[in-house]
Amino acid sequence: MKTVAIRHHLSDPLLIAYAAGSLPEAFGLVVAAHVSLCDDCRARLGGFEALGGAMVEREAVAEMGEGSLEAVFVRLESLPPAPPPPCRAGIFPAPLADYVGGGLEAVKWRTLGMGVRQAILPTAKGASARLLYIPAGQAVPDHGHRGTEMTLVLQGAFRDEMDRFGPGDVEIATEELEHTPVAEPGADCICLAATDAPLRFTALLPRLLQPLFRI
Repeated sequence: MKTVAIRHHLSDPLLIAYAAGSLPEAFGLVVAAHVSLCDDCRARLGGFEALGGAMVEREAVAEMGEGSLEAVFVRLESLPPAPPPPCRAGIFPAPLADYVGGGLEAVKWRTLGMGVRQAILPTAKGASARLLYIPAGQAVPDHGHRGTEMTLVLQGAFRDEMDRFGPGDVEIATEELEHTPVAEPGADCICLAATDAPLRFTALLPRLLQPLFRI
């Protein structure tokens, strides 16, 4: 059952890459968080995973040494119990709550100016993930992109030159897009964003502060 009205979904290539395990960890986190909220993308992902499983089954069977199966069972029995699956924490979907270690109260925010805050999450190299807190009515400085940026809205909403993005929506920005996201009046806007390259700011001050804030 859908809990939010999601209008902006993930593309098939992104879901296929996620199913294949080929996305950087930061992008994978955004996909996992969105899929946990979106019935449509979760169903499509299940189809791609089933297709991948069918392709694996069609591969030639490799010869295994004597006692291989027994050795696998012995190793499985020695593994510690699996931890319980993460639970949703407030506005954070379960995959994100697991990274943060809880809900909003567990986030260690860092001020960027004009009320905007961020918290960088620990992910592997190749891309970075961060939480963004944008006060209602506040704009993010005008910027372009040197790579890809995926932004998942968790609370509130923002508008830019592309469209309006509300809870559960994902905006995928590439090098062709230059925009000025503005948080709508009402609830403050909280997003999960992943980037694989630094942003390209128009104004001088954001460019000077960019290395300090790692954006």
